[in-house]
Amino acid sequence: MTDAPIYLERHDRHATLILNRPTRRNALNAAMWAALPDLLDTAATDNRIKVLLVRGAGESFTAGADISEFETVYATPQSALAGTRAIAAGLDALAHFPKPTLAVIRGACVGGGCGLALSCDLRFAASDGRFGITPAKLGLAYTLNDTKRLIDAVGVSAAKDLLYSARLVDAEEALQIGLINRCFEPDQLDREVAAYLDLMLSRSTGSARAIKRVIHLIRAGVDCDTDETRQLFLDSFQSDDFQEGYRAFLDKRAPDFSGSG
Repeated sequence: MTDAPIYLERHDRHATLILNRPTRRNALNAAMWAALPDLLDTAATDNRIKVLLVRGAGESFTAGADISEFETVYATPQSALAGTRAIAAGLDALAHFPKPTLAVIRGACVGGGCGLALSCDLRFAASDGRFGITPAKLGLAYTLNDTKRLIDAVGVSAAKDLLYSARLVDAEEALQIGLINRCFEPDQLDREVAAYLDLMLSRSTGSARAIKRVIHLIRAGVDCDTDETRQLFLDSFQSDDFQEGYRAFLDKRAPDFSGSG
């Protein structure tokens, strides 16, 4: 255990990024945003880590930005720029993390917390989850990168609804509009996440990296193959994972990708 407000917990073949301010519903303060890129870099360069979970300690994912810091963080244009850049660096680092990421959501997932969840590849939530993106309640704008991630998940119409109204939606509606991928009863969430994690860990890490890179390029506007995407495809045929995968297929057994990093 640690008292750090955000930390990385390593397991056998995956890691969990834990938001650790449960008495404040894991509100994201400046120290947490500042720490996020280095923690993610540590996980990205550790070949033992194949999947990253992101979750909050206690009963909430995160209630969003720590508004108690706003008076100092946004006191001047210079401090506001520095604070905004730190948040963007954290969210972008998570969005560009090279391995699969899964947000595990209970309770509040609001504001910057929803932005954090949208920076993950997948979002599994308990049915008690509450979601909202609330700059319109504070007289604030919303960044282009964050808005694009929201639109990519729910579409333009639903994004406008969420942003203009700043309303909270329950987990059922979040599932319907594509804000989350799966919804489970609170006492089933951890078991379902563990089962899905086992499924991801049984697949090729090399495949996941290449697939994630191609998806990122498509979301960035690339609409036809490039030299990079062609090479990713060709390189996969030379990989140890492909050798294992096709031999397992011929042998009619499950492939063992445990050695891939």
